Amino acid sequence: MRLRHKLIHIAFPFLALTAAPATVLGQTPEGGRDVILATTTSLRDTGLLDSLLPIFERETGYRVRAIAVGSGQALKLGERGDADVILAHSPAAEETFMGHGFGTSRLVVAWNWFALAGPPDDPALAATAPSAPEALRRIAAADRAFVSRGDSSGTHMRELALWRQAGGRPSWPGYAETGQGMGATLLVADERRGYTLTDRATLAAFHGRVDLVPLRAEEPALLNVYHVIAVNPQGRPRVNRAGAHAFAQWLVSPRGQDLIASFGGWSGAPLFVAAHGREPVP
Repeated sequence: MRLRHKLIHIAFPFLALTAAPATVLGQTPEGGRDVILATTTSLRDTGLLDSLLPIFERETGYRVRAIAVGSGQALKLGERGDADVILAHSPAAEETFMGHGFGTSRLVVAWNWFALAGPPDDPALAATAPSAPEALRRIAAADRAFVSRGDSSGTHMRELALWRQAGGRPSWPGYAETGQGMGATLLVADERRGYTLTDRATLAAFHGRVDLVPLRAEEPALLNVYHVIAVNPQGRPRVNRAGAHAFAQWLVSPRGQDLIASFGGWSGAPLFVAAHGREPVP
């Protein structure tokens, strides 16, 4: 069963707009008020969007409609001109998108780490494997359940890359694809007492809802980087170029970066490392 993607429409028209870039109450921002953001389910499931978007709207006068899908689908929305700006974490696909001229800018926003999550007793001994690809091989060899998103998201693309490094994904009965977002996939993996690849932020946000734990330390193969892409309006007349630029620049501004850096999960610990203009080195 496919996850029904929600269109989130958040508006605060009566709040005073006091922060830069300044707008006059009731004044329509350049390009129109509505900005369509195509973003990943991990940013929705962690609560980061719920934290950031009202502040951006209050400070700029824009109104954001966020569509939470996998990174691959988010990029497709941009390619068709059905989104103005994209937040994704699938670097290879993003570079292809930019190479085809579908975006006008791509800026690093933040990063965290993917996690190979599984039951605390770790029956496949994935935690003691010398690398993340070897951990996947152990899960398959032990015939344990592994639940994949299977949705061309950034997380799914990283899983496929790890399987390639592992010499290819073998076929075994425990492997399943949900075709759904990260939160739903975590719930399925937990129900099956299986394993899955997730981002650490979403796993932390689901603390108390699932018994899964991260089994791997931070390692280069698990680095998870988020970029914001402004969609190229050329040939896409519906694209709000000014609104996309405003959102992208706000995210990478000191204001946006400080908010991202201070956003915490259930433990209060930050879930993302703000990039401050620096691409992380694996």
